[in-house]
Amino acid sequence: MNPAPSAGSEGTKKKRRRKRPAHRSPQNSPTSTDARPTKKSAPKVIYSKRVDEVSAGGLVVDQSGKLGLLIGRRDLKDASGQRILWSLPKGHIEEGETPEQAAIREVAEETGIESSIDKSLGVIDFWFMAGGKRIHKTVHHFLFRETGGLLAAQESEVDEVAWFPLNEIVSKLAYPDEKKLIARTNAATELAPL
Repeated sequence: MNPAPSAGSEGTKKKRRRKRPAHRSPQNSPTSTDARPTKKSAPKVIYSKRVDEVSAGGLVVDQSGKLGLLIGRRDLKDASGQRILWSLPKGHIEEGETPEQAAIREVAEETGIESSIDKSLGVIDFWFMAGGKRIHKTVHHFLFRETGGLLAAQESEVDEVAWFPLNEIVSKLAYPDEKKLIARTNAATELAPL
């Protein structure tokens, strides 16, 4: 019996594989689906949702005309948890409220002190980020006169509440916009004691 002509190693040529140049390798081949030329697109910009908030509050001067009322919140960036950021009492205006009504309500809620408005101190606005949103906050500020109540911090929002001499208020305030607003107001001479 004779083997078939292609069955043995005799007479068969080994197929030689041709090396492709690097620029023509299968990954770079124009027929390869992975290497098709693509347009480089700019990174997708994700914009934060803008939220507008309006609040009202201000500086309450005590009945003697010598002390001003501030609220304090613990600084969440302070590792020790001891630093207090002092600010003017204020809060959101509810539907149907005027800025004046909201300011009187918020001062009473946050501090326990009842008051009446003597005059407007002005409006400030600022931007900040919270919860992935860009907040544009507008705050109506008023100068108040204490009329009654008992000093007590609102447990859910305020860590401390205290009276300070009027000449120390600007240095106690943590936020530059409030500092400027109160520095322009000479509360000590604008409200005479009752």
